[in-house]
Amino acid sequence: MRNSIEKRRQKLINKLIAFNMYKEEDQKLYQSSLSKLEFEYRKFQAQYHPHGEFSSIQWS
Repeated sequence: MRNSIEKRRQKLINKLIAFNMYKEEDQKLYQSSLSKLEFEYRKFQAQYHPHGEFSSIQWS
């Protein structure tokens, strides 16, 4: 289970870096919990989704 959590954390870290929300050398990113990373990613999705202003598509 620990391995799957770590894989999920790394996947979110990679996405947040790819979307230029964080820099790769930002240590705060690597020290964040899974729940914090998920929150940051959902916040990004809500803010930058192309249909966000119309509420036509809901991210889960």
